[in-house]
Amino acid sequence: MLKNWIWISLSLILVMGLIVGCGARSQDANSEPEQEAQSESNSSSDDNNKATKAVEAEKIVIKFSHVVAEDTPKGKAANMFKELAEQYTEGRVEVEIFPNSQLYNDDDVLAAVQQNNVQIAAPSTSKVSKLFPEWTIFDFPFAFNDVASVQDAMESEEIGGKLFNMLSEQKLLGLAMWDNGFKQMTLDDHPLYMPDDFDGQQFRVMSSKVLEAQFESVSAVPTPMPFSEVYSALEQGVINGQENTLSNIYSKKFHEVQKYMTISNHGYLGYAVITNVEFWNGLPDDVREQLEKALNETTQWVRENGEKLNQENLEKIIADDMLKEIHYLTDDQKQAWVEAMNVVYDEFEEEVGADLINAVKALRDK
Repeated sequence: MLKNWIWISLSLILVMGLIVGCGARSQDANSEPEQEAQSESNSSSDDNNKATKAVEAEKIVIKFSHVVAEDTPKGKAANMFKELAEQYTEGRVEVEIFPNSQLYNDDDVLAAVQQNNVQIAAPSTSKVSKLFPEWTIFDFPFAFNDVASVQDAMESEEIGGKLFNMLSEQKLLGLAMWDNGFKQMTLDDHPLYMPDDFDGQQFRVMSSKVLEAQFESVSAVPTPMPFSEVYSALEQGVINGQENTLSNIYSKKFHEVQKYMTISNHGYLGYAVITNVEFWNGLPDDVREQLEKALNETTQWVRENGEKLNQENLEKIIADDMLKEIHYLTDDQKQAWVEAMNVVYDEFEEEVGADLINAVKALRDK
């Protein structure tokens, strides 16, 4: 009887073992395809991640820093360049725009370009003169009759060619010149008709010895100051007046804290579009070609629309009706200004170079 129970127990154990073994083999057989599928899925995901990272690594980011509002000629041009550059490179380039001195003011931006902290900037020509005094030729009073004359100057070897070529000495490369137009005078105390009206008045100027000399020639007191500080300085009476283009006057609301404006067109304000030479030359040839295309189209747009935008801003200033008077210089008044300020040419002939000054005078007199 006992033997029978032993045999029965052994049989049951053997049967259970077979069942468990088959179940395990069945589970193994069923799990292998799932593991393979999971492995393939992970592999595919890894490949996708690598591809995404590769695309991100290939994307070229260009930081573009400037100091003015986005609705000015330079601000609009920067945004246009961004749109065209990203379109023409099919997303391989991303242009990040930093207006209103968000990253750097014009006094610091060239050093940032040299260090490749930003890749493109468009400082006023006055700021370039900190490195190259010859660039102050654009600050000379009544140097150019109109925007077309400026464009002729920049396209000539005697002026534009010489000025752009010297930038490489400081790791810089000149890409284009963008017009902002001609400057007008504003003052809070009285209108400006004749040179005597400047006497003793404190005017903000960009950091430029030539611009300081311009105001000193009419017995005014020049005060160098960053563009971002001008409104509050006018509002608080730290300075009495300033010179700027109509688009800058309107966009920064200078007309709200001034009483008089004289349409004088006495000085040109342009921007040199500048990049880091090593960065630019290190771009893939096809990318650089498309960026140049975008830049050329933008520059053409600026030439065609800069004056139009300034005229539109003059109309807005008039519509705001916050100034007591807007005066247009008569021919006789303009001649008096020219004669008073002509001393600047002699004062800076040695520093800027007689060849540049004579080339500008010849263009002006043509």
